[in-house]
Amino acid sequence: MCLAPTPITIKDVIPIPTLHLNHYPQIFVAMEALYSNNKTPILFLIILAMSALGQGTRVGFYRTTCPRAEIIVQSVVQSFVNSNPTIAPGLLRMFFHDCFVRGCDASILLDVSYAEKTAPPNSRLRGFEVIDAAKSQLETICPGVVSCADILALAARDSVVQSGGFWWEVRTGRRDGLVSRDCDATNLPGRKDSIEVQIRKFAEKGLNIQDLVTLTGGHTIGTAACALLCSRLYHFNNTTGPDPAINQTFLPHLRSLCPEGGDGAKRVDLDTGSVHKFDISYYENLKNGRGILESDSQLWNDPRTQRFVEWFLGGSRQQQSKFSVEFGKSMVRLGDIGVKTGDKGEIRRVCNAIN
Repeated sequence: MCLAPTPITIKDVIPIPTLHLNHYPQIFVAMEALYSNNKTPILFLIILAMSALGQGTRVGFYRTTCPRAEIIVQSVVQSFVNSNPTIAPGLLRMFFHDCFVRGCDASILLDVSYAEKTAPPNSRLRGFEVIDAAKSQLETICPGVVSCADILALAARDSVVQSGGFWWEVRTGRRDGLVSRDCDATNLPGRKDSIEVQIRKFAEKGLNIQDLVTLTGGHTIGTAACALLCSRLYHFNNTTGPDPAINQTFLPHLRSLCPEGGDGAKRVDLDTGSVHKFDISYYENLKNGRGILESDSQLWNDPRTQRFVEWFLGGSRQQQSKFSVEFGKSMVRLGDIGVKTGDKGEIRRVCNAIN
């Protein structure tokens, strides 16, 4: 019997991200601040800080062992996205789903019985062939060196860049996980999650409200199936009407795309009018009641998240740059969740099977 792990909540502890030697001052400032309030045992803080330092990922991990690793992944992603722009949001979503379940360990890629990728939230993931193609090339020149987890992290970054977003440095050195279970996917944020639930799920991964709003902004590229929003259009909360949060002038357009009883597999752009461009128009749509998913629209309807939507929109020409920069920062934090390094996990020879 497969049971999803129970989250452990420790109050009054500030999550400390993956850090490196030049971050020692920040570690001890955080430790001192918490300990001065007598809220957290100092031993726990020391263990937490040293654990963060010891994760072992860093920028340029393959600089000597496989110098062309990042260039090869970038080239493969560019080729696929140029042929099919919908691959970009697929890779970004796959990375998010991987990290949010068992940590960034490529467990989403494994083909095993009752695998993570077969869980309902993952049934529409795409882009696996991109990871396989990159892995195949890397195994030819650097066999047994570059992990599938790192390939996925790099591919997510490169897919954003190919869609017009900013480049950011990806820390590498992850190892691949050995376990993949469909029931673990219950940890993923859902399209009907309330703001409270969304905030809690992100907090359990060490991510804050700004990360929630920023990373959800990845919906500026991509689509959703009509099956995921028909209840919102016709029978919201078991009523006979639509979600009142939907802009009433936008509702007929959505209903024309997803008629009741129609093709549930038909795709709808998550960012109307700008589906293949990584920009802030997604947030404009939220502000104007044109969010597609219920969970998306709630970002504008709760003051805790609305202020970050407004912050990204702002009023200057630099707002797009602000979003792209902050997105990269949040992706780095996402990429630090539950990484395996050292003697944990393995470097798979192929990404869909353990060695």
